[in-house]
Order: sequence, then C-alpha cells, then structure tokens
Amino acid sequence: MPQPGYGYPTQPMHPQYGAPQPGGDGGGKKFSTQMQIIVAAAVAVVLIIGAGLIYSTTGGDDKGGKNEASSSGSTGGEGKGGEDGGLAGGKEKAPASTKSKVAFQIPEPEVDDITTVEGSWLTDKAYVKPGVAEIIAYDRDKGTELWSVPLPGEVCTASRHMSKDYKTAIVFEEKKATKEDKYPSCNQVGMIDMAAGKLVWSKGVTSATGGDQQVRFDEVTLSGTTVAAGGTSGGAGFKLADGAELWKPKVGSDGCYDRGYGGGEALAVVRRCGEIDSPQLAIEALNPKDGAPLSSYKMPAGIDYAAIVSTKPLVVAADVGDTAGDGSGISDFFSIDAATGKLKVRISADAEQYAARCGSTDVEKCQSLAVGNNRLYLPTEKHDGTSEYGDTNEIVAFDLTTGKLLGNRADAGDRYSLVPIRMDGTNVIAYKEPPYDKGGQIVSIDGETFKQTVLMENPDDEAVREAERRFTSDHSELLYADGHFFKSKSLVSKRSVIDADDKLYLAVGYRTD
Repeated sequence: MPQPGYGYPTQPMHPQYGAPQPGGDGGGKKFSTQMQIIVAAAVAVVLIIGAGLIYSTTGGDDKGGKNEASSSGSTGGEGKGGEDGGLAGGKEKAPASTKSKVAFQIPEPEVDDITTVEGSWLTDKAYVKPGVAEIIAYDRDKGTELWSVPLPGEVCTASRHMSKDYKTAIVFEEKKATKEDKYPSCNQVGMIDMAAGKLVWSKGVTSATGGDQQVRFDEVTLSGTTVAAGGTSGGAGFKLADGAELWKPKVGSDGCYDRGYGGGEALAVVRRCGEIDSPQLAIEALNPKDGAPLSSYKMPAGIDYAAIVSTKPLVVAADVGDTAGDGSGISDFFSIDAATGKLKVRISADAEQYAARCGSTDVEKCQSLAVGNNRLYLPTEKHDGTSEYGDTNEIVAFDLTTGKLLGNRADAGDRYSLVPIRMDGTNVIAYKEPPYDKGGQIVSIDGETFKQTVLMENPDDEAVREAERRFTSDHSELLYADGHFFKSKSLVSKRSVIDADDKLYLAVGYRTD
C-alpha cells in the first residue's frame, strides 16, 4: 500500500459534533451475543491448540500470506525497539519517554456556513493545514506560523499523498462565495510546494467532449509525478512539476467516464459506465504518464460505488447490493492483480464485525484500515470488554491472496479501541482511542507477530483529553510521524448555541521530546 506517512491517511466523511459520552467510548456497534460466542470460541481454540495454528473463515493453506502465527507474543504486549531506538520493520522510533505534551492547538475559524478545510500534511519541519480559503504551515513543534498561501476560494478536496520533496495537490473553488453565488465551482486544480510555501501552479480544464465550461472535480490524488483529478464529468491528469495536461476529462459515447483515482505507489481508477440507476463499474490500473489503462477488472453487478483502498497491491472496497447497512460503504473487499486485471480473492467484511469506513460516493477516502505485507488490516467493531464499563476492540488481518482471516490479532485493552492509521514498513501505526478519563496512545504493531510498542501516550489532564476526544476517529484526519501526532477536522460549521462558549479547535497536536 502507499505509505503516506506524512500525508493524511484517514479522512472524515461528516463534520464532528461533540464528543463521545463517558462509558460508551465512541458509540460503535456491539457484537451480537452469537458473535461474541463465536469469537470467544475461536480464541479459545487458538489458545488451546497453540499459536502455531491459524484460525480462518475460509480454510486452506496460508502460503500466500507468508504468515505462520508466531508463538511469541502474538496478541499484543510492549515490544522492544531495534537498533538506535528504531523498530524492526519500520522507520518510526520508540522514544526514551513515551509521555507526550501538547505541541499546539489551532483554534477553529468562525464561519457562517459549513466550510471545507479538507487535507493535512506533516513534513520534516511543518504541519500544513487548510484554513478558510488558505493553506497555512505551522512549525510542527511550536505551532508558530511558517507561511500561508491565500486561495481565491475554499479548498474542496486534497490529496492524501505527497512527493518525497513535499509537494501535494489540491482542488479549490474558482472564487469566494457570494449571496448571488453561494456555491462556486470546484474547478481549480493546483500544486502546493510545502517546502517552499508556494502555490506553484493552478488551472482549470475543459472537457475533451466539447464545451468551454471548466470541469468540476470531486477528488484529487498524486502518483509519482502525476496529479489526477476525477468527478462526475470525467477525470484529468497533470504533470506535478508544471501542471501540463496529460489527459482531459472525457465521457465516452457509451457513457463511461473516470469517476475518481487512487494514487500513491501506483495509479488506478474507478471507471463508471451505464445508466445512473444501474451503473457498471470497472477498476483499471493506469499508466500515470498518459492515463492509458494497463488492465481492467469488471466489478460485479449491484455495486453503485467503489473505493480504492490501495493501488499497490490493488485493493478495492464496495458495498455490494447495499448490504452493509451501517453507512460504512463496505460489505466486501476485492484483491485484484493489477498486471492482469484478474480477481485474486473477494473478502467478505461483515459490517457487524469490522469497523473500517469509506466515503459513500468517494473513490479514495477510506479510513481506519491499512494494507501491507500482502494483508488487509482491519479493526473489529467495539464490543464489551472484561470491565463493567467501556468497550474494546482488536485489529485483525486478512491474507490478500487467499482471503483468509489470519490467526494473530492486536488487542486494544479494556476501554480502549484501536484504529489503524497507516503502514510503517511492515508495521502498522495505530491510534488507541482512549476512555473518557485517559489520553490516547499511538502504537506500532508488528505486522507479523502483532506485538505492540507504545510510541506516544497523551496527557490525561482534563482540558487536554477533552480537546482530544472532540476529534472522534471516524470523523477526523489522523497523522503520526517522528514523534508528532495530529488530529484535525475537514469540515467546520457555524457555532450552535450549545457550543457558543466552548473552545473548539481545527487541529490539535502532540509531540514527545
């Protein structure tokens, strides 16, 4: 999977309103009694037979996953760092002290309507976050403003990826809203150089099928030296360096168009064809230089929208026949061979059991999951823990070749819940969402043994933890790198009477020494 460690790997789908209530720890669905019995029985079997045996939902050998469950520390515990404090399998280092402090907090801007502030990135020096019609960089340790880039209108959407030299892509409105035009078109694509603090280029593009009106885009991504933006009028490609057009939006005579792209290590597209109420979707691996398809997989019937979870390996999520029933947008995952366009395996992910989410109509806005080591790492839904009050959950993994649920897991512990953020080499970086009276944690989970190493423990001071809890994981952008952790919003709205006097933040940041 692409590893946008300094980009923003999780994205919200709704504005956040308030914090979870004490005791509930988030409002996730409970396991049914039957499911608790099944899980308990499965764990008991594993414990009795031994950690060398894999329990699986599909059976068969585990050769594709290259994972034989380890007999040493398979379900959590604190791991030891590697050489120089680094962790085996990843770049992140375990600090001498995991206790963090507040780096800074960015006040939420006052607005008169729902306003998009989507996107956040973490460079070697700065935390970069859109404000209202601007992009601002803050010193990642102190929060002092390093630079700002004014925009003619609001940021509409932003790439979660960035180049090695800290360039990224955004889509923004052509102008500010007025009484006469409350919703300006999101038709400007631009590149931000976050090392230089500049909007290097921005431009609109017309459709290849005629008309002078500039096309509106819903999403934008980055793969190598290519920026790709998609929407209901088709997709376009641009050179990252100078914005030169690589391909233009086009809706074919068959009604097919590029709905949206997935970027990172490779480039893929969800191509939509057919009638509005009965579309046919195809997943295509693309040549990023010209947008030409390299392979194509035709999705099954009954899928209105699909989301690209990862481009290398190519993994897609979809709600088949609207069966998820929980607004997550996921009933199944599809592991696809990008070279041939053939399906490797389809993985059923019951929404009653697993807690990952994808934007309802978006192509590259899945969150609370990670892909690496030829595995899909998913959090389970919250369920009763061993204590009287509070829920817990686990992170489990599916093999992307066999579709098997592998035997190891990472346990959050009572009253905490684990949320995958991204891969770090072969390790999973995850956020431990805390109970109401504790601060959250960042842990590195060994992708093979599932042993956990704590990287950060946030303060449990009441004011600090209340600010942290206002950013619920389902509705926030989460970033962690180099001992720095940020939670931020992607939408802000006019204050209500209830929160008129509250301290509301656009983003909160923490760091270890």
